[in-house]
Amino acid sequence: MAGAVAAALLCGAAAGAVAWLHGADVHRGPVPALAREYAEATVEVAVTGDPRLTRPHVRGAALAPASVVLEAEADRITAPDGTTTTTRTPVLVTIHPRAGRERTAWLGLLPSTRLRVHGRLAPPMRDGDRVAAVVRVRGGPPRITGPPSAVQRLAGRLRAGLRTATDGLSPDARALLPALVVGDTSRVPPELDEAFRATDMLHLMAVSGSNLTLVLALLTGPPQLAGRAERRGLAGALGIRLRTTALLGGGLTLAFVIVCRPEPSVLRAAACGLITLLALGTGRRRSLLPALAGAVLALVLYDPWLARSYGFLLSVLATGALLTIAPGWSAALRRRGVPPRVAEALAAAAAAQAVCAPVVVVMAARVSLVAIPCNLIAEVAVAPATVLGFIALAAAAVAPPIAEWIAWPAGWPAGWIAKVARTGAELPGAAADWPDGWTGGLLLAAVTLAVVLAGRRLLRHRLLCAVCALLVLLAVVRPAPLARVITGWPPPGWRMVVCDVGQGDALVLAAGPGTAVVVDTGPEPRAVDRCLRSLGIVRIPLLVLTHFHADHVAGLSGALRGRAVGAIETTGLEEPPGQAEFVRRRARSAHIPVIQAAPGERRRLGPLSWEVLWPAPPPAPAVAEGPNDASVTLLVRTSGLTLLLLGDLEPPAQQALLTAHPALPEVDVLKVAHHGSAYQDPQLLRRLSPRLALISCGADNPYGHPSPRTIGSLRARGAAVLRTDTDGPIAVTGDPGLRAVLGGRGTAAKRSAGRRGRRRKARPFQEEAIEAGKAG
Repeated sequence: MAGAVAAALLCGAAAGAVAWLHGADVHRGPVPALAREYAEATVEVAVTGDPRLTRPHVRGAALAPASVVLEAEADRITAPDGTTTTTRTPVLVTIHPRAGRERTAWLGLLPSTRLRVHGRLAPPMRDGDRVAAVVRVRGGPPRITGPPSAVQRLAGRLRAGLRTATDGLSPDARALLPALVVGDTSRVPPELDEAFRATDMLHLMAVSGSNLTLVLALLTGPPQLAGRAERRGLAGALGIRLRTTALLGGGLTLAFVIVCRPEPSVLRAAACGLITLLALGTGRRRSLLPALAGAVLALVLYDPWLARSYGFLLSVLATGALLTIAPGWSAALRRRGVPPRVAEALAAAAAAQAVCAPVVVVMAARVSLVAIPCNLIAEVAVAPATVLGFIALAAAAVAPPIAEWIAWPAGWPAGWIAKVARTGAELPGAAADWPDGWTGGLLLAAVTLAVVLAGRRLLRHRLLCAVCALLVLLAVVRPAPLARVITGWPPPGWRMVVCDVGQGDALVLAAGPGTAVVVDTGPEPRAVDRCLRSLGIVRIPLLVLTHFHADHVAGLSGALRGRAVGAIETTGLEEPPGQAEFVRRRARSAHIPVIQAAPGERRRLGPLSWEVLWPAPPPAPAVAEGPNDASVTLLVRTSGLTLLLLGDLEPPAQQALLTAHPALPEVDVLKVAHHGSAYQDPQLLRRLSPRLALISCGADNPYGHPSPRTIGSLRARGAAVLRTDTDGPIAVTGDPGLRAVLGGRGTAAKRSAGRRGRRRKARPFQEEAIEAGKAG
């Protein structure tokens, strides 16, 4: 016991000393000092990792362009005063390419390539980061001063060959197969990445120990036969001895690291593969856990920054669970009549999820309810996709046509895995919200422990097991009638819902069972998708995008996900051009027609009717204040209620709207323009005199929305004001009377709206029926 404690203390001291040395190395030299001054400098660097493209994000009304990010080591820096210093400092280089060709050139760089970059230095985002500075390069093609090494060129050709071999596959298979084999996620679209995150299957798109284990199993055969004369695998068939087999496996592991890059995730995979190789070579199961501990210690001593990596922690926890918890759970399941292979797979998935979920919730603030079944269903396809993918990778170096032929059957299981992820993520109860941070992680760990302890007794009673399984199934599927009874959301007879999508707009107008007209989609796909699922919307005959600002259109993919969409209607002013093209590109991929809203257009769909009031036809007063003033404005009537949706109209367009429509009626519900900003036309508000004013905005947004002046002005005119940043999603019902039901922030509060209880008579107008079209 004393020896074990002494060894642990010695290892801890060694890891601490190495970490201190690495930390001191980051803060040494001229780079950190120049970064603190935000100085411009010329830096010569050696690329140490694969360049990657950041995900575009919404910044206000704009969709911030994607940047190229690459890790590098600076070895020579020229300060603004001309002083040149030799150093050895890790940096992060960010590039904002000015054109697609420039971006392709940066993304094509291989590790070990030497560059000369000029940019502004800045401190890293977080204290204690592994880089000493961030070098922000404005753009332009890369200035290469030294080619990559021969090994990296070979690895790059292999990876490129695999991508070329998959070009003819379906979109999901083409994106996923390189990710499964070598961790190349460059082709994975955001919506597929979100699906893998929602189902806790993201580990399949990162290089993991299972990838290498499958390849090694081809060489050595199943682990349980590794030490026997009748072992299977290529080595056994050729009569190769165990020690020679272990050496061959070591060489294969080295090649794996070279092709998949010696990054932290790859090093974790190699360590796990070496652990498996040790088991295959010796047949000694007892040595696996000490070998895992030794591998973790070696990696932390090699790269102390791994100790701060969530991915490294998840990898170690999952491997430890497979070695310690899964065997006992598998044996318990077999004793209760579960087939051996099913018991092993179920125990492995459950054990890994039990120990990893508390760490995942620290980062994601959610618990996946479909992770175990989705991983189990996908597991049957992982092995054939990975093995065939590796064969295609090897064949691509010598015979590209053969590689394409091998990639074709590999695409089937890859497509199946993607289908499982997408289907699981589309379930209404795929994920449950959970407190984030370490408090949420500890709480989930305690709940998991309680479930495990209760599960031991529960397994003895088949009826209770069946009841629990049914409850979990209902929580995942969430049938609309049951969800409404339990949560009170959505309220019966709802006519309009303002979704809580953060700083943006997304409105839903009821048009029949499971059918709605959607106006705008917010800034983020997952938020609008979650809102539509909670309402049970599966059919959208018309999706209106009031204008092309990102906080109104960037969530389009979420609205289309799994729903039949008839058409997308937009404003005529296609600005900003990039976001307008994004809408058209997404619509083309889903085979959905895009039409332009026509002033005076009148339509009807079931109990819902509406008229397009703005943008006005050319003879009307023109305003040229930008995309906001080109917002599609709708006057909606439903169940005796009159609603006006103003988009983001600014005061000049609001005044012009009133001038163009002098008979504009008073309304029951007003969707306040531009997230309740201070810029509202008082004459229009006076004319509309709404009973209920709804504001869609994000909590703690940097724009000060909604403005206290606007809220005060609305309330002074007798309107009840509700806002999504404090009230969550808001539903408007019209029978009996006008009511607002709040579906967020843990409440289901109901409010009657306005100072006038009388119901106005709707102004009649001619209508045009519309039908749903092709599925999105």
